[in-house]
Amino acid sequence: MIVDRRLPVRIEGVQELRKKIRGITDDLDRDGAKGALKDLNLDAAKVVEGKATAIVPRRTGKLASTLRAAGTQRQARVRAGYRRQGFNYAGPIHFGWHAQGIRPQPFLYDALDARRNQVLEVYDAGIDRLIKQYGLD
Repeated sequence: MIVDRRLPVRIEGVQELRKKIRGITDDLDRDGAKGALKDLNLDAAKVVEGKATAIVPRRTGKLASTLRAAGTQRQARVRAGYRRQGFNYAGPIHFGWHAQGIRPQPFLYDALDARRNQVLEVYDAGIDRLIKQYGLD
């Protein structure tokens, strides 16, 4: 099997888990489960962020200082750069900019590739914990 390293990690069954969480009748349990799902995604993102911080291209260190992990109910994300603060060159560094002679240095993709198994372990353990904790089997 060939895996395209440019694709995100997809976990099957998460949509069904979210539906079951929405179906919890106790408001406190439902809100707690939603928060736990966000925390799980944040934990997975932090695994990738840690590796990305170690391998991000450095001249001044500013790009590395903008890396941040985020988790929502639906996804884990690692972002780089801040558009509002005029720090918008993370994209050209990561993806390259042929017209300007900037070669791609896909540090976020490389970080995910290096930590893919750990991310899957985080999800495996976290989803099992949620299913048991909230009786969602």
